[in-house]
Amino acid sequence: MTDREVSVVLPAYNEAGTLERTVEVTLETLASFLPPGSFEVIVAEDGCEDRTPEIAARLAAADERVRHVHSDERLGRGGALERTFRAADGDVLVYLDTDLATDMDHLEALVEGVRTGGYDVVTGSRRMPGDRQRRGATRGAASTGYNALVRLFLRSPLYDHQCGFKAFDRAALFALLDDVQDDHWFWDTEVLVRAQRAGYAVREFPVDWEPRGDTSVDLVRDVLGMGSQIVRLWWQLGVRPRIDRRVTVAAGTLLVVVAVALMTIYLDPTEVLAAIREADVRLVAVATAVYLLSWPLRGLRYRDILGELGYRERVGFLTGAVFISQTANLVFPARAGDAVRAYIVKTRRAIPYPSGFASLAIERVFDLLTITALAGATLVVLAATGVDVTALRHADPANDVGQSGRTAVFAAASVGAAALAAVAVIVATARSDRNFVRPVVARLSSDSYVDYVAGVLEQFAADVQTIARDRRAFAVVGASSVLIWSIDVLTAVLVFAAFGVDLSPWALVAVGFFAVSVGNLAKVLPLSPGGIGLYEGAFTLIVVALTPVVWPVALAAAIVDHAIKNVVTVAGGIGSTLLLNVSLTETIERSAEAEEVPEGDVGPPDGDVETPGRDVEAPGRDVEAPE
Repeated sequence: MTDREVSVVLPAYNEAGTLERTVEVTLETLASFLPPGSFEVIVAEDGCEDRTPEIAARLAAADERVRHVHSDERLGRGGALERTFRAADGDVLVYLDTDLATDMDHLEALVEGVRTGGYDVVTGSRRMPGDRQRRGATRGAASTGYNALVRLFLRSPLYDHQCGFKAFDRAALFALLDDVQDDHWFWDTEVLVRAQRAGYAVREFPVDWEPRGDTSVDLVRDVLGMGSQIVRLWWQLGVRPRIDRRVTVAAGTLLVVVAVALMTIYLDPTEVLAAIREADVRLVAVATAVYLLSWPLRGLRYRDILGELGYRERVGFLTGAVFISQTANLVFPARAGDAVRAYIVKTRRAIPYPSGFASLAIERVFDLLTITALAGATLVVLAATGVDVTALRHADPANDVGQSGRTAVFAAASVGAAALAAVAVIVATARSDRNFVRPVVARLSSDSYVDYVAGVLEQFAADVQTIARDRRAFAVVGASSVLIWSIDVLTAVLVFAAFGVDLSPWALVAVGFFAVSVGNLAKVLPLSPGGIGLYEGAFTLIVVALTPVVWPVALAAAIVDHAIKNVVTVAGGIGSTLLLNVSLTETIERSAEAEEVPEGDVGPPDGDVETPGRDVEAPGRDVEAPE
């Protein structure tokens, strides 16, 4: 049993104008219902830039019930609270916002809920039935949305997770802190959710509350921060514990089944079979074999990209990861299946998510740049040889392919222009010593959570710029991209040849390059799963406009070409899911056991518990959460 029963912590950042009054009111309120000598008030002063440290030190020197814990650098609300709680004496640990937004008449109910009421955690609520808060419409809507997401994804029955008015049983809180990873604004929510999952008794009660400080919606803090932390905790508590070999196999199988089902929706199987019956099956088989050659090259290219970022991996594993993510892209919109690959290399090879997504971004940039260059170069050659490329604007095959084709060509032009602009920006910024990320993020938010978000984005940007900065790496990855997409075009040319079209080899190759390039650029926009429909439309429109091939033959060739590529992708996804399953499962289990120490788990060093009236210095990190 400690000497003092109750420790109240006041997290303070630049509170020179309110701190003295807050400490006075807190002491008076505690003295009204607790015995003398049974409580203390600790100012958790967190890297302040005003006179808060001097005021806190003076208050601590003048009253033995007041203590001051100082940090030279910003720890964040969660980090400052956790560090100060470890230095506190009380069996009941309380914290309340220094602005006294919550009516102090509720302090006795808060403390006694843990001290004598038998609860492990008690929290005030500004949102449950019976509360009386005064909050602007914008901020209120953001708070409602946030708490709704927490209730939905984290299965918490509480109405308000972020109210700065909480009390904890010391033993219960310390049992939870080793697992709490956030040291910013999300700390409150994570503690409450983990307490409920651990079976602790949690009470929520309504309080009178009136905002005293910033109540505006902050993009970085409330959108990026809220979303990422909710997803992270949902994954850790709700998904990862359920992943085993059976679940992995089932998920992979479901992914493939859905991909196949979507293919049959957008492409009538009978139409594909009828088209194949009209083609030379031997050339279709050769086209399939040729297309298979591009996949090891995709694995080699991905190995080169990761190698430039400092990660050495096997080509076989990376080819399988590409197969799985491309299969997922047939299911998920906006190429969200790429996140599957980032997850695989994170859990299997411990490649951080920023680097995983950066490697994908690099790959996508080279894909877009390559097929844009192929399309542009072919268009120039066609125009130079007298082909009427303006016919594209007037082509109107006698079915829905015409409209789909025009949409696809417009989409391809837009994507191509965006790709060229993106490459120009990447190359320009890679050759500059200026940091563009942090100033841009800082314009969106004044909150100290900017440091965390900017750090993640800076790592991503630095990884993307690594190859743009290295001419040799740029050339190697660029050359492999040209080879990959040339094989893609050769596959289409062989399919065309299988239909016996009456075109010279040169015209067949030239139109094939242009049609495949534009079709793949059109697929980038998430207008249909896997670009099915857009690809065929662009392909058919270009062939009909630039050659004497009639639209039924052009459409049949486009269908078979795209079907070959999607079937190979799905088959590769099935095989890779099965081959990688055991290792992936083991890796997930190991990552759960040997997870790296989270940045937010910061505690005071030995001897960092001070006596009343003395200031204690402690190291910190330059990040902070909103009060």
